[in-house]
Amino acid sequence: MLFIILILCGLTAGIVAGLFGVGGGILFTPILFILFSSVGLENPATWAIATSLFCTFTASISSSIQQRTEKNFYWRQGVIVGLFGTIGVFAGKQIVTSSFYTEDVFVVIFSILLVFVAILFFRRSQGDLTLLVTKTTISIPKAAGAGSVGGFVAALAGVGGGIVLVPIMNLAYKLSLKKAVSISSMAIVLISFSGWIQFALLAGEPEGITPYTLGYVDFGSGFPLVIGAFAGGFAGVRIGHMVSQIVVQIGFGVLILAIATLMILQLFNS
Repeated sequence: MLFIILILCGLTAGIVAGLFGVGGGILFTPILFILFSSVGLENPATWAIATSLFCTFTASISSSIQQRTEKNFYWRQGVIVGLFGTIGVFAGKQIVTSSFYTEDVFVVIFSILLVFVAILFFRRSQGDLTLLVTKTTISIPKAAGAGSVGGFVAALAGVGGGIVLVPIMNLAYKLSLKKAVSISSMAIVLISFSGWIQFALLAGEPEGITPYTLGYVDFGSGFPLVIGAFAGGFAGVRIGHMVSQIVVQIGFGVLILAIATLMILQLFNS
């Protein structure tokens, strides 16, 4: 029964991601957090972050393949940004696994992240996200800055880091939006892989809600989500082509508010 529920949750997440054009992590994390909290799992935020990073890693491979198919693939720059991102992941993981990072702190940080994503979504939908493009590449120091920040956010929230990588490279580094998305897609593969591996190899053997766990990564919960998300993603893109932009904007606003509300309610009920 849990497998079927997770498949359906993943299907819904995929439809939403395809419809609104947002990364899977922004949906995987709250789904997993609510699930792990509802069954009384110890350290549900850590479990949700680690397992979401595994889901995001699996989904990000598909995104990079798609970028390559569309001949918009800058793998060298993506790898460089991603490698620096692993350092940010390590730093973020130290905070997540500390006594400071309680469920309350996690919910506050993730809610702030949701607001940030909402602002970017509305800016993008109004067509003003791309500023004057003056660069065709980024230097090593800039790659280090973007990657480190992206990896740090990924570890704190269980997302791929693209929600900060793309704005940094597009708005601050003046790369084209298309190129920034491509570099980010490749970087997310390395960042999310590094993230779930680091959480999986943590000392100790905590118990998840399925037998298929390693460290804080619950593969038994993650795989059904990914399977459903892949199927739902195609449907979401098609739906997005059939509805007006204003409907999409309103729907996204409602979604963000609903996710934040559910997480806060779950916090009080746990």
